[in-house]
Amino acid sequence: MIKSNFLDKFFKLTVKGTNIKTEMLAGLTTFFAMAYIIFVNPAIMADAGVPKAAAFAATVYATVWASLLMGLWANYPVAIAPGMGLNALFAYYLCGALKLPWTVALVVVFFSGVIFLLLTFGGIRATIIRAIPHNLKSAIGVGVGLFIAFVGLENAGIVVSDHVTFVAMGNITKPEPLLCLFGVMMAAALMERGVKGSMLISIFVVTALGMVAGVVPIPHSWEQIISFAVPGISTTFMKLDFSGFFSRGLFSIVFIFVMIELFDNMGTLIGLTRKTGMMKANGEIEGLDKALNADAVATISGALLGTTPMNAYVENAAGISEGGRTGLTAVVVAVLFAVSLVFAPLVGLVPAFATAPALILVGALMMSEVEHVKFDDLTEGVPAFLTIIMMPLTFSIAEGFAFGFISYAILKLFTGRAREVHWIIWIIAVAFAAATVLKLMG
Repeated sequence: MIKSNFLDKFFKLTVKGTNIKTEMLAGLTTFFAMAYIIFVNPAIMADAGVPKAAAFAATVYATVWASLLMGLWANYPVAIAPGMGLNALFAYYLCGALKLPWTVALVVVFFSGVIFLLLTFGGIRATIIRAIPHNLKSAIGVGVGLFIAFVGLENAGIVVSDHVTFVAMGNITKPEPLLCLFGVMMAAALMERGVKGSMLISIFVVTALGMVAGVVPIPHSWEQIISFAVPGISTTFMKLDFSGFFSRGLFSIVFIFVMIELFDNMGTLIGLTRKTGMMKANGEIEGLDKALNADAVATISGALLGTTPMNAYVENAAGISEGGRTGLTAVVVAVLFAVSLVFAPLVGLVPAFATAPALILVGALMMSEVEHVKFDDLTEGVPAFLTIIMMPLTFSIAEGFAFGFISYAILKLFTGRAREVHWIIWIIAVAFAAATVLKLMG
């Protein structure tokens, strides 16, 4: 009874209209909905050159810490983990296209968290959010979704490079592409039927089928699946290369990370708090500053641990739909992620084509934002379109940003509607234009 009373008072369970049993069930539901990240993020980080075992440990430790922070400090029923989209930007743009060492790329993550934290003070965050046109906000999410899906299709060999058409369909008669496509259909069907942990189930089934097909090694002992030795992060902990960051002048990339974090977190938290009743009639959200600060601190900590920016997950909606209303839900998720550390050896067995369906489906889900883009006004629609299409075609989220903001400012100017452009947008557009010119000259 003492423990129950303590939890009730600390998390305000009665005030929020919930109880311990409901919160625990909600936490379990959320965990199964987002547990796929412990397989997907290490795979993406490994593509950036980070040792997979250390990437797994960093992913779990960062998720545990961030979710505890959100639950115990902000009292939000929202778990946080390395964000899908930004991890792809980290691996395939910073470490891939720009060929940065992952130790340098982690500094970009670190500074993005610091700036994101600073932006929560003095109303700066709100000013920036209001300044960005709604169309571009929606387009950014859609473009990132296409980028993520493209990466998933490429990882599975469904899409390959071609010297004539640039991209082409791969040999889908091979086991890997076929199993990936099966995984996409399976996960989508399970999600549509409301099955919890759909993506995680898909990853396990595709991996198992890969073993049957002979393209995934079969474990011959329990030690290859489960280990009670706590995995270490000595390979990634505090390995940030600040000198490499400053010598390359990557401040514009930090800005891109900050913008994506800002919009992604705000959009996700707004959607989730609507479901919990935490949004007031005037649109204000209870405890939002604490939640955003928790996310910023989590991103800074995540960089030190050796992983990508931390974001609130839309999968939290699964737990909220089960009645999760307080931070106790997030604490339960954190505990379950901590328990998952014993499955570190299993992560090494999961191939890229088994995690690719999750990337493709996340991309598909992010496409829903396109319905909010108004294409009837070309000064709004064209910049949104360029933002969306240029991200996957240039294999650069940053280039998509640049095309979107620059074209928006130019079209408004040329149509005599320059007054519609907020001064912050002018600064962003000029900064992107200058960075593009310097890049071409250099």
